[in-house]
Amino acid sequence: MFLLKLAWKNMWRNRNRTIITMAAIFFAVILSVATSSLRDGIFDNLVKNVVSFYTGYVQVHKQGYQDEQILDNSFEASAQTEQKILQDKNVSGVTPRLESFALVSAEEITKGCLVVGIHPEKENQITSLKNKIVQGNYIKDDDNAVLLAQGLAERLKLKLNDTIVLIGQGYHGATAAGKYRIKGLLKFGSPDLNDKTLFMPLATAQDFYSAYGMITSYVLSLHNTKVPESTAKTVAAALGSNYEVLTWGQLIPDIKQHIKTDTSNAKYVQGVLYMLICFGIFGTLLMMMVERKFEMGMLVAIGMKKIKLMLLLLIESVMTVLAGCILGIAASIPLVYYFNRHPIKIGGETAETYERFGFEPIFPTSVDASNFIRQGIIVLIIGLILSLYPMYKAMRLNPVAAMKK
Repeated sequence: MFLLKLAWKNMWRNRNRTIITMAAIFFAVILSVATSSLRDGIFDNLVKNVVSFYTGYVQVHKQGYQDEQILDNSFEASAQTEQKILQDKNVSGVTPRLESFALVSAEEITKGCLVVGIHPEKENQITSLKNKIVQGNYIKDDDNAVLLAQGLAERLKLKLNDTIVLIGQGYHGATAAGKYRIKGLLKFGSPDLNDKTLFMPLATAQDFYSAYGMITSYVLSLHNTKVPESTAKTVAAALGSNYEVLTWGQLIPDIKQHIKTDTSNAKYVQGVLYMLICFGIFGTLLMMMVERKFEMGMLVAIGMKKIKLMLLLLIESVMTVLAGCILGIAASIPLVYYFNRHPIKIGGETAETYERFGFEPIFPTSVDASNFIRQGIIVLIIGLILSLYPMYKAMRLNPVAAMKK
């Protein structure tokens, strides 16, 4: 208790020195938390943009569909299957789809396209499809009409309310053919989707492909989007071996790999930041040792044991570093929250490039509490490790040499 009181008095005996040391810790924590939150926020926003295009966070297929995506690998939709999926508390919504390919024709022009039969309202809840309409209206369950991607419409030289002809192969080799009115035009950020996608009501698609009551997938939305793998395992266990349950990372592995690579690169940047933090904190400790050299020499000379001096310095360091970390975390919370609500916006040609590929040209921060705790602990550990230097100098201290001016 005596050493604790003495350490507290020593801290504030030279206020400027203590404040400078705490400030170094304080700004180190803020910088570390801000960098980590910005990195996680950017990647979370990237994933949100990617999955909102089309895939969703988790999909359920018939076993083997992902390897051979044909109508014959479809399965019968049922309320019982949906109920089993919804038993997982992390699943917030489910929508069925019937997906296949067909030739779409307008006069003398014919192109291949992806035909997606959807439940309009459920689909909109998961992928916000209605928000992608640039002309016309959204489809209803009983419409004999389609939504055409804008890029595909331009390739076919079609406009709103024109008629298209679809020809393809239906379920179990049946012939698929039909004429449909274009009720709306969609614009996707992904060029691939924008150039080849067509949506129609699920019942209309089932009639077109002679696949009555059949679907190729269930698309799931999640409450907690950070744990799709655990949700996929739970849903797979509930449905049995006749189904495969895949996360967005398995459905679009190239995006997953891109994020993984960028995360690895960000770790190097974070490592450089920690090095700068080390130099900043170590500089303040060196300054402290120079200023207190005479003081420590005198204490040893009048009979204070070096082990007690080392313990005193350790207590001072722990109190200073801990106070700086707590203040840094407290100050970083409103800063990170502000940039989460008001993200950094990119302008100019860079913003246009982001928007062209369907990504929002913004850099938001993540407000995940683990970022604050983790970065605070890391800076605290760095500060405590560097505090071993004053203890080492105290152990090697020569009182006579230290009191020489």
